[in-house]
This record gives sequence, structure tokens and C-alpha cells, in this order.
Amino acid sequence: MSEWLVLAVAIAAAIAVVLLITFVRDRRAPEDEDPSDTPDVIEYMTMWIGVVYAIVLGLAIAGVWEARGVAQDHVSTEAHALHEISERVRVYPPDVRDRIRDDVNAYVGHVVKTEWKEMSDNGKVTERGDQLLDRIRADVTDYEPKTDFQAQAYQPLLDQVTTADQARTARADSTGPTMPGVVWFGLIAGGMITVGMIFALQIRRTPRELILAGLFSTLIAFLLFLIWDFDAPYSRGITATADPFLTLFPGADR
Repeated sequence: MSEWLVLAVAIAAAIAVVLLITFVRDRRAPEDEDPSDTPDVIEYMTMWIGVVYAIVLGLAIAGVWEARGVAQDHVSTEAHALHEISERVRVYPPDVRDRIRDDVNAYVGHVVKTEWKEMSDNGKVTERGDQLLDRIRADVTDYEPKTDFQAQAYQPLLDQVTTADQARTARADSTGPTMPGVVWFGLIAGGMITVGMIFALQIRRTPRELILAGLFSTLIAFLLFLIWDFDAPYSRGITATADPFLTLFPGADR
């Protein structure tokens, strides 16, 4: 389902609920009911429920946005580590150097062209990517340096392989939703309570009150949609991209 369609449905549903409940409540309200006769404690509670819920929404949005930034950092770290491997092997014999570079290019090409779509569609990395990274590790670790210059480059190469492996693992762990189900329950329940408190103030079907109630419900629906949209760093909304790979390895997507 399109993200814009999800947003439109959420906003339409929020407005429809407000209008429906207001209409039903107005039909069942006693004729002598005074809308202005609302206890002060209800107004006080409504205000504080709104404030607390706004803080929770703000923290949730900040959390998913930070998770998105961390996911992009994992991609950048992995790409730079692989680029360092490709550059540092220039001190190795031509056949070893070319083999390692070919394997690095094969891995990057797989990540950009195949694995990225798998992460977006199914929320996981591929076994083929694991195999290609293992091949790079074997290329680096199995070579026995022949000169002091090569020996000096050997350990930094191992460190870069480890960095790439750790970044890949972190990327794999970030492919799914970042918000736990219990948090979503709290956000949705809090939104329903916050909107429900509007009716505790005994609003009527005047255009001004209906517009304000509809706008308030629309705002909450939009913020919840925003959290949902950012919740999957590689799948929806402003996603983490493969640009670091494409910048350091031009042509990897061909």
C-alpha cells in the first residue's frame, strides 16, 4: 500500500471518528445540557493529558529519526571499510591484489543491486552477501606477507575486514522496525484517550468546534503516520540509502 494512501486513510478515519462521535453524542445529549458546564478538573486533566502525550510523541519521533541516522552510519562505515581494503591491498602482488579487489567489487555490487531490495521488501540481508564477505575475509587472512611492507599492511587490512563485518551485522539488525509493539500500543491508546478527552468537554456541532476537533485529530494521525513511516530505516519514508557505496565504488549499480 502506498505511504500517501496510508496517510490519507489515517486522516480520513480520524476525522470520520470525530464527526461520528460528535453527531451521536449530540443526538443523545439531554436538551437542557449546558456545554459550558464542564468541571474544572476535566479541563485540567485534558490539558495535562495533551501535554504528556505531546512529549511522548516528540520522543518517539526523535527516536525513530535517530535510528534512521544510525542506520545510515552503518552503511557509511561498511562502505568506507571496504574501500580501505580495496586501496590498501595495492602493496600486495598483482594477482592477490586483483583477486581481493574483484571480490570487494562483487560484494558491493551485490549489496547495491540485490541485497538493498531484499532489505526494503523483506527486512533482511541475503545469505549470498554473507558468502561474499566471507570470501573477502578469506582472501585477506589467508595471504602470507612476503615483505616487511606487506606485513605492515596486513593487520590494518584485518581490522578493516572486522569493521566491515561489524557494520554489516549492525545493518542487518537495523532492517526491521525500531519501535517495539508495546510502544505502538501506548502511542495508539494515548492518541485515542487524548482525542476522547475532547468529548469530555461537551463539544457541540458548531462549525468552529468541529473544525478544531478535526484538525486536532488530523494532527495526531499525521504524527503517528510520521513515526510509522520512519520506523523502518531501509524500507519507508526518508530511508537510509546506498549512496556511500555508490560514491566510493562508482558503477557498482551497473
